[in-house]
Amino acid sequence: MFRLFPLLTHKGLNYNLTMNASIKKFRNITFIFALIELIFIGTLTFFWVYNTFGIRDIKYIEEYIFLGFVVLCLADILFTWFALARLSRKRQSNDIEVASLIGNDIQMAYNFNQIGLLAIDENGLVLWTNTLFNERQLDLVDTDIFQSFPALKELVKLKSDKTVHLEMKGKSYEVRFLSEPRLFVFKDVTEYDNVVNYSKEQAIALGVVMIDNFNDVASDTDEVADAVMDVRAIVRDYFRQYKVLLTQVKQDRYFAVCNFNALDQMEKDGFSVMDKVREKQDKEDTPLTLSIGFAHDFPNVGKLYEMTEEAIDTALARGGDQAVVSQYGKELRFFGGKSAAIENTSKVKVRSMVGGLAKLIKDSSAVFIMGHTEMDMDALGSCLGIKAICDWCKKPAKIVYAPKRTEKKARLAFTNAFSKDALDQLTLTPEQAAAQIRETSLVVVVDVSVPRNVMAPKILDLARKVVVIDHHRRGDSFIERPSLSYIEPSASSACELITEMIRYAAANPRIDLKPSYATIMLSGIFMDSQYFKSKSVGMRTFEAAEILKEYGAENTLADEYLKDDYEEFALTNKILGTMKTPSYGVLYCVSDDNDIVERSALAKVANSLLSLRDVHASFVIGRTADKQISISARSDGTISVQLLMEQLGGGGHLTMAATLFPNPKVPNITHVDEAEKKLIECLNDYLDASKVNVTAGGNNV
Repeated sequence: MFRLFPLLTHKGLNYNLTMNASIKKFRNITFIFALIELIFIGTLTFFWVYNTFGIRDIKYIEEYIFLGFVVLCLADILFTWFALARLSRKRQSNDIEVASLIGNDIQMAYNFNQIGLLAIDENGLVLWTNTLFNERQLDLVDTDIFQSFPALKELVKLKSDKTVHLEMKGKSYEVRFLSEPRLFVFKDVTEYDNVVNYSKEQAIALGVVMIDNFNDVASDTDEVADAVMDVRAIVRDYFRQYKVLLTQVKQDRYFAVCNFNALDQMEKDGFSVMDKVREKQDKEDTPLTLSIGFAHDFPNVGKLYEMTEEAIDTALARGGDQAVVSQYGKELRFFGGKSAAIENTSKVKVRSMVGGLAKLIKDSSAVFIMGHTEMDMDALGSCLGIKAICDWCKKPAKIVYAPKRTEKKARLAFTNAFSKDALDQLTLTPEQAAAQIRETSLVVVVDVSVPRNVMAPKILDLARKVVVIDHHRRGDSFIERPSLSYIEPSASSACELITEMIRYAAANPRIDLKPSYATIMLSGIFMDSQYFKSKSVGMRTFEAAEILKEYGAENTLADEYLKDDYEEFALTNKILGTMKTPSYGVLYCVSDDNDIVERSALAKVANSLLSLRDVHASFVIGRTADKQISISARSDGTISVQLLMEQLGGGGHLTMAATLFPNPKVPNITHVDEAEKKLIECLNDYLDASKVNVTAGGNNV
């Protein structure tokens, strides 16, 4: 044991030295005391011999000798008692100092032998262990600790107050390294881990399960009734399998309660109940699917229920047919999303949205309208549509506009449609908007819902009231606590949504949408719907175009705004020449890293690739700014490009999606070749995980 004490120094607190000094002093005193005893015994012996052999007769010599030995024995006893007491006090003091390094429970830990100490040399060879390791049949002396436990080598390299978790022979240990004495401290945390794991596994999780499109098919026909009964049977059987308490609260809504262990198993299963329902309904040609929202990892049930509602709302905002799991303090986890959003036009809903928007506008002192950075025709047209609604509400409104953060086509359309004076009346720079915004102001964000992608993120930070109107599926990053949110993934464009709002607003007085506004909005619909060829196009898209025509939109001018000039045409053809096939049915192109390409040009190339026979997904990578790389993705529905782009920090629709690099999820992409490598990696993982069959038929397996 004494060999260990010279090792124990840490941060100037030489708690070993106090013990070692006591031991050294004890040894010195013992030596001196023993020397005195020897002299004393030698003296007594001398006198005894002197007297015994008659050299000289000393009176009472035997009594003196006996008394001397008695005194010597008493002195030995007293010295031993004093030394042991002194060492015991020093040991207690040492334990207190050790406790300051390895935890306040050191006394209990020592008493119950739950702390292991292990000393190594500079090469990792174990020199000494305390009794904990021997009692647990862990013979580590003279072994290479780094070879046995590589994680400890990394702990040594850190040279900081960090710990690692180790498992040895069914026991869990929290290990800390004291660098100066080269000492590992092993704390047995087996019982704690067992309690934590049990608590985590048994922690409550709440969920909501909804039958999508129920109201659209609800009728008294036997076929529909049978389809609904089939869905309900599948739902009950699936959740019963995982011992989930499932209660039907509405015809199309269930409330679920389970523990985390059951939720974890369902996550590992990928909530396959959605696939079962979809496959069954595909055979019966009904649009019924499932949307699922779960929340866990928060002790307050009320807050947990709020998280659950947010999760199901997110699933519905993303188009349904998917599951969303909310864990407190973590990013949302998504499952499914394999089908396109079903068009669900509700006049009541649209009127409700425009009514809510009008009230917020009227209750505000001023309105600031903005789209996403690299603003395109859809974002620009949407801003003009909201401006018309603000004029109808008789509230001052300005569009936050930065020419350098606006795509070329949108910028040219803006300058061609309006004079300089008119533009000055319509717009503010981000800096001007930030200076003028007040607590009573309203910010309306269109065609985007991700905070980092808006035209001026600073304005969001300053705003007290925010409205979000978007047609992209909601992702894990979303503008916090909007006063009004209108997310409709089934719409082809944001211009389509805002045109519906203009149509279903109060008829008297009618919203005055200027022909110049209507033309740019029509151009936005043209662009995002790929001239009505996109899978997101439905009857509402054509109706929106018709409404804009009624307001004086010019087809030819709207088309003119989207035409390429010679340089753009040459560049897009150059990009097309880089076409590659990483997998059957998938094409991608990569532009030159030195070329700056408009995002709309990337989208156009992606659309061109998708138009080829037997192509099910296309991707185009290019530099869209000095420090910005973009990917535009398209699909015929066989592959969910939305899920792929979300893995890369972006988002969108099942069939249309995009991402920008760098972003918080993928922060290190600065060149197109790096983006290419990352795309292929994610694509391969997606194809392997989703078991998509990209054959000529293009069907999901």
